Amino acid sequence: MHNLLQLTLDLFAPREPEPLPTHAKPGLEAQPLQQAALSTSPVVFRHPRANREVRLGHALVAYEFKRGKRRTIGFSVGADGLVVSAPKWVTLGDVQAALLEKSSWIVRKLGETRDRHQRLASSRIDWKNGAVFPFLGELLVVVLDARNTFGDGSAVLHTDLSGLSGKAQAPRLQLRLSLPQHADADRIRDAVQAWLMRQAKRIFTERLDHFAPRLQVQWRKLSLSSAGTRWGSARCDGSIRLHWRLVHFRMDVIDYVVAHELSHLRVMDHSPRFWDTVRAVVPDYAELRVQLKDESVPQWS
Repeated sequence: MHNLLQLTLDLFAPREPEPLPTHAKPGLEAQPLQQAALSTSPVVFRHPRANREVRLGHALVAYEFKRGKRRTIGFSVGADGLVVSAPKWVTLGDVQAALLEKSSWIVRKLGETRDRHQRLASSRIDWKNGAVFPFLGELLVVVLDARNTFGDGSAVLHTDLSGLSGKAQAPRLQLRLSLPQHADADRIRDAVQAWLMRQAKRIFTERLDHFAPRLQVQWRKLSLSSAGTRWGSARCDGSIRLHWRLVHFRMDVIDYVVAHELSHLRVMDHSPRFWDTVRAVVPDYAELRVQLKDESVPQWS
């Protein structure tokens, strides 16, 4: 069974809805959506299926309220907003009290979720000549150039300090593709992805070879992953899987993920001994771990 054991590094750590106390506390009753009247202009968070709303500090939260077979009041914050679930026997006063008690948490999570989705929307790549995305933490611009046939899959990386427009803020890196200006978005995206995956294979192999001797382990196989929720995984037979889109990040972040997975070849859990092993080769791993979770990667499709 041991050779089937697999440790993973999560891209996003999902959280279960937090149970809330059901005892009532004094507070304003949550009003039906059409009855709320506020004298100020609060920050507004509105669920598309909202059927109730409440004022929580500086925020007006319109939320989806559901009754169900459960034992406690619970809430979850997702892409659409706040969902509150309660047992059939709990009064609206109890629900209101729970909302007020956890108001700071709710508003903070709603704000973080909105900010994250705004960043994701703004980072969506428009696949055309001049498309920009990060490569090893630095902006790279795509240049379509059908006049030339490049090696390595008809793509080549150039360092051009002048940039395309001559502006000081223009990306320094150019990925020149042997494609016509009228190439469609799918063709451009596929050519870029193929190039990035080749770079990922090369870079990851170099970093595995760098850290393995320092950790006194031996890796045997590298596979590129496209898993939506994992940056990497390791098996005790020496197999390593790393998400190819790690190449969007700076090299020190990549090094943290590589060291993390190699450390699992010595310690197949996340015990203090495991983190001591990671720290031995990446002393600032805690900061890099936060950056990996907080920095948004570009929307690929």
